[in-house]
Amino acid sequence: QVQLVESGGGLVQAGGSLRLSCAASGTFLRLNTMGWYRQAPGKQRELVADIFTRGNTNYADSVKGRFTISRDNAKNTVFLQMNSLKPEDTAVYYCNLRWNYGNEKWGQGTQVTVSS
Repeated sequence: QVQLVESGGGLVQAGGSLRLSCAASGTFLRLNTMGWYRQAPGKQRELVADIFTRGNTNYADSVKGRFTISRDNAKNTVFLQMNSLKPEDTAVYYCNLRWNYGNEKWGQGTQVTVSS
């Protein structure tokens, strides 16, 4: 059973920073992609950033230059450093783990609220 435990969400003023963490446990392949998605009220869930085991990263255009994704493979943990936050970054952020084409797990979600 794969589990993802997220932490680090909260309320911050525009221009501030937050750091999200997601720790994976259970059985999955060492080669995998961990990432963060977000869903704002009334909108579809969208990719924020993801990172492969070997360090390849992918970012949404809206967060490039402001957010940084990283991972600690020894601890099966992914981080999202969010700087220069904007009110439009307000959403529930979900951790995602994918491996072996078709295997996927979602975290429970953590609320990020950016006040103007």
